[in-house]
Amino acid sequence: MKPGDRLMKHFLQFKDLRAEEYAYLFERTRIIKTRFKNYERYQPLADRTLAMIFEKASTRTRVSFEAGMYQMGGSVVHLTTGDSQLGRAEPIEDSARVISRMVDLVMIRTYEQAKIERFAAHSRVPVINGLTNEFHPCQILADIYTYIEHRGSIAGKVVAWVGDGNNMANTWLQAADILGFTVHVSTPEGYAVDPGVAGVARQDCWRVFDHPMDACAGADLVTTDVWTSMGYEAQNEERRKAFVDWCVDEDMMAAARPDALFMHCLPAHRGEEVAAEVIDGPQSVVWDEAENRMHVQKALMEYLLLGRIG
Repeated sequence: MKPGDRLMKHFLQFKDLRAEEYAYLFERTRIIKTRFKNYERYQPLADRTLAMIFEKASTRTRVSFEAGMYQMGGSVVHLTTGDSQLGRAEPIEDSARVISRMVDLVMIRTYEQAKIERFAAHSRVPVINGLTNEFHPCQILADIYTYIEHRGSIAGKVVAWVGDGNNMANTWLQAADILGFTVHVSTPEGYAVDPGVAGVARQDCWRVFDHPMDACAGADLVTTDVWTSMGYEAQNEERRKAFVDWCVDEDMMAAARPDALFMHCLPAHRGEEVAAEVIDGPQSVVWDEAENRMHVQKALMEYLLLGRIG
């Protein structure tokens, strides 16, 4: 895709793409993953370069994007705010103008969503949200693909979100709005999802429950996240007290459907947001979920750079 092409897309929030585009991405993920598992060489992004910019460190985001880009034949430039002008005095807009003239794709993992929006507004190439305080679209892309892989279509299903009304919860709501499923949300008082941030069009795509057991009742998927996300460490002790009843345990999983899956974006703290018996139990698909970050991101990068294949 040429710089300045009006068809250029960014992936900054889950709602940036349409349902039919997700159907395409999930099918491309299946094909790309199958090739990977069969050791079939597939390098459509040869001579393309991905710049990865990290203000928030991450094991899974770096490995999944870097390995994925190399597997697709491309190359990677890894930047942190310590060794780039993003962490110093240069305006974000100027950094975007410069970096996007030298690479084909940019992934940013940062704090405020506004920062990545400003970068994308002045970028000549597609920008991918690797995580912000408000949204985590690549993770939900992987989670939904993992559900499809194990159980088929997620349309009409119920996802129980237990824990903090954070970037993951916001993105689950956007996904439900677009793909036609329902999210049951249960958070401690004071940590609720802000519907204004999530920005969903359909209010019937989510329901709020005071008690996590009620949210899990009849759910097809139960998922959670750490009680204290990066950037909120000063609230750690306060959150540990507030979230004590929001640990996903065997009783909550028993309240869900018998074939319900458990997911967690990792890293996990056993005995806090999830019991060891759950995350290490038979309903847990967290390791497939973690691997699928790489495969869905390969499909996403292919789509943003090359459009539809075939």
